[in-house]
Amino acid sequence: MPNIKSSERSVKTDAERRARNFAVKSTIRTISRKVVESVAAGNSDEAQALLVKASKTIDKAAAKGVVHKNAAARKKSRLTRKLNALAK
Repeated sequence: MPNIKSSERSVKTDAERRARNFAVKSTIRTISRKVVESVAAGNSDEAQALLVKASKTIDKAAAKGVVHKNAAARKKSRLTRKLNALAK
């Protein structure tokens, strides 16, 4: 545990930030998995709706700085490719 007051505050805010980031990343993983499962089941309409929701969630995370903008673009691209493969 740090002795300096500002370092003590920093430890506290770091823990809060980490918990918030963890929750957002968990949400991204969950919605992405739902899209993949829906594609695997062959439900293109449901997968399309979930993809829109997933894209919105990923964009928000990138805007907050939880994930890098290129990582967000990559995640969205991969999900979209899976959905488009189902259409073919």
